[in-house]
Amino acid sequence: FRPITGFTDKQLVALQARGKFLHDNTEYAMLGWGGGVCFLGMSLITDRLSNVTMGLPSEWMVMLMTEKETCHEMMDKSVEASIKCLKQLHDAAGDYCFAWGIAADDSGTQRSEFINPELWAEMIKPHYAKLCAWVHRNTNWKTFLHSCGSIYHLVPHMIEAGVDILNPIQTSAANMEPDRLKREFGGKIVFWGGGCDTQGVMATVTPDEIREHVSERLAIFKPGGGYVFNQVHNIQPNVPAENIIAMLDAAYEYGRQGQ
Repeated sequence: FRPITGFTDKQLVALQARGKFLHDNTEYAMLGWGGGVCFLGMSLITDRLSNVTMGLPSEWMVMLMTEKETCHEMMDKSVEASIKCLKQLHDAAGDYCFAWGIAADDSGTQRSEFINPELWAEMIKPHYAKLCAWVHRNTNWKTFLHSCGSIYHLVPHMIEAGVDILNPIQTSAANMEPDRLKREFGGKIVFWGGGCDTQGVMATVTPDEIREHVSERLAIFKPGGGYVFNQVHNIQPNVPAENIIAMLDAAYEYGRQGQ
């Protein structure tokens, strides 16, 4: 295995300075990012840890069925390397952040999970659990997981593994209806996203319709807390600027109600 080398002293000094500046000069809460893992979504683990690139993501998914011991060994190495990096980052700037991104690991397509949820629980979940446990034992961070697609059947496993915050909440994917997610998982995990659909809404409707859409989403996600407003993933280049403004205005307006 080819280990991840970690961060240089120069990078860590710069991170510490940036974190201190933002902490001392703004009122923003900070989410940290870097040093995490990727077990499934893009199969980057094969590029990061193996002497030979295994190629397409489908090959890694086949290995999860046919070469389980090897996959566990590779993911163990990935977690070890990630913990090394996260320790460096925490020592440098950890006190300035309330949460840290442990992975950008897309586990779903538009219609379903990439792999059987039982296989995910067997192969992927233990390694997330190890990583989340280290974060919770050694830092004050909440764990933040980015995972696109239809991942409804994986959310209970993510919660059990110790994931505190889930993003981007791709509500246009199968089984990812906001009311269903809030009803079944609200209070167990924080939803970060899902506030405005970037696939079928943001570029195609009027600003007034955007405001209505955002208000409807917040009416579902906001009650009881456990929600951070954000659109679903990145805003695309074809989205009119006035729609972005309408989204933010609606979020600010609704977010202040009842306070």
